[in-house]
This record gives sequence, structure tokens and C-alpha cells, in this order.
Amino acid sequence: MAKIIVALGGNALGNSPQEQLHLVKKTAKSLVALIKEGHELVISHGNGPQVGAIHLGMNYAAEQGQGASFPFPECGAMSQGYIGYHLQQSLLNELIQEGISKEVATIITQVQVDPADPAFDNPTKPIGSFYDKASSEKIAAEKAYHFVEDSGRGYRRVVASPEPQEILELSSIKHLIESGTLVIAGGGGGVPVVNKQDNNYQGVAAVIDKDKSSALLAGKLGADQLIILTAVDYVYIHFGREDQKALSHVRTKDIIEHVNNGEFAKGSMLPKIIACMSFLGKNPQGIAIITSLQGLEEALKGNIGTHITK
Repeated sequence: MAKIIVALGGNALGNSPQEQLHLVKKTAKSLVALIKEGHELVISHGNGPQVGAIHLGMNYAAEQGQGASFPFPECGAMSQGYIGYHLQQSLLNELIQEGISKEVATIITQVQVDPADPAFDNPTKPIGSFYDKASSEKIAAEKAYHFVEDSGRGYRRVVASPEPQEILELSSIKHLIESGTLVIAGGGGGVPVVNKQDNNYQGVAAVIDKDKSSALLAGKLGADQLIILTAVDYVYIHFGREDQKALSHVRTKDIIEHVNNGEFAKGSMLPKIIACMSFLGKNPQGIAIITSLQGLEEALKGNIGTHITK
């Protein structure tokens, strides 16, 4: 059986606490099914919509004189706790239902980044809600936010997305896994922190790509597989065209060619591809899979999804 890092997309978790809890209950069934088969899982997740909503809400309240404004790192930590709580509860309930004795724990994870990372001069990571063009321009003028058009779905705020370097809680994550705990870690890519001097860490306003952090975690834990769950069953080339083609089993050299040909959108599939390549660079014997949540069980059987190998 395999050690698997499963990365859940933040957009797949809904737009409200009620919707998220409903969706996470379904997610828990698929994940626990893998545990029943003997696989060892570590779960990470995105937080783009959630951290954006938290940041917007907290700072709107501050503008109305109802409290202090909250910096982005603190909002990222809140989103890890909020999403982790729903995942913990749903997974624990499903484990009990299946007669499996296993604890579930969320680690509020800090991930070190380089303060000189050029990403801070070029914000690209979409967060928060979608807006029409006029609304995005109004908010940008008022708050000096940066917005970009996101894959035809509307305009979203973007922040810096520096490269993850180290996972500060890695040792604790390993100890929990060794004790048999089902661990949720690296939520939203982790809270980005910089080492100012003498291991004096400090949070920064950014969002680390959760797939890249998941790939880093998978490499550090010696995982056999990295599974990135998204909205589609496969990675496609010529996406949206008449000659659209699903990629089933593909090697890294072919993926590199597709990347060089500009086949994958920067705001959606490209970061997932890069994360898979990073994982396979650390573990040449591993397998990276990109598929939908609904296709998860069949993907592990090789029947669905894009399977990338070295």
C-alpha cells in the first residue's frame, strides 16, 4: 500500500461554512475509502476563496469601527483552522462509521519563503471572490489591490506567491504520522514566513501555492504518490478547442514539451503541473496524479486521471 499526499482544491470546498461542511462530508467518504484499503494519507488543501473572505470580512469590520484589521498571515492561519476543523470532524465521523480507530489532527503549518523572492514584485496568486470588471476596478482604486482575469470566470485579487522552501512543523507532522494519526497539514500552502535573523520568523502578506507546498511535503515525507484533486478528471491539451485531448499516462519529458508549448493556463493547471514535476524530481520512483475528487478511487486503480511518471 502507498503513502499518499492528497491535495484538495480550495474552490472545491464551497463558498460558505454550510456548503463547505456539506462538501467535506462527501470528501471524507472518498478519503476514508482509501484508508480502508490500507493506504497512508496526509491531506493538504487550498484556501483561496476562504482566506479572501476572512480577510475581506475582518477588514470590513475594522473599517466600520468594529475591531482591528487583520494582516494576511493571520487570516491564512484562521483559514487553516476553519477548514481543518471541518475536515477533522467529517473524517473522524466517517472513520467511526467504518469502525476504524484513528485520530485526526490539523497542524497549523508555517512555510518558510525567501524575502528576496521575485514573486513579491509580481503578484499572481488569485484569492477571494470573483468580481466583474467594474467592481474589481473600483476595489483596486480604493484599496490598491491587484486584480487579474481568472480563466474566463471573472476578476480576482492576486497577491504574491513565493516558492516554499522549508516546512517548520515537519518534525511534528512526521511524529503524528508515525503514531498513526491522520494528519491535515500545509493548508492553503501554509502560512508564509520569513527568517529575519537568528531563526526569528515573521509572517508575510502572500499565499503560497498549495500544490507546490504539497509537493514539498510529499518529498520531505518520502511519499509514493502526490494526488492533486481539481475540477476535472484529466489534464487536457488544446483545452476548450475542438481537438481537446485528455492526457492519461504521460512522462515528464512529454509534459515539459506541453508546458513549453503553452498548453496550461498559469492561473489554473500550470501550477499543478509544476508541483507534480517538483515532486517527481525529488522522488523519481513516485507517481503524480491529477484528477477530480469524484475520480479519486478510480484514479488509484489507474482507470481515470492524468498519471505522471519520471
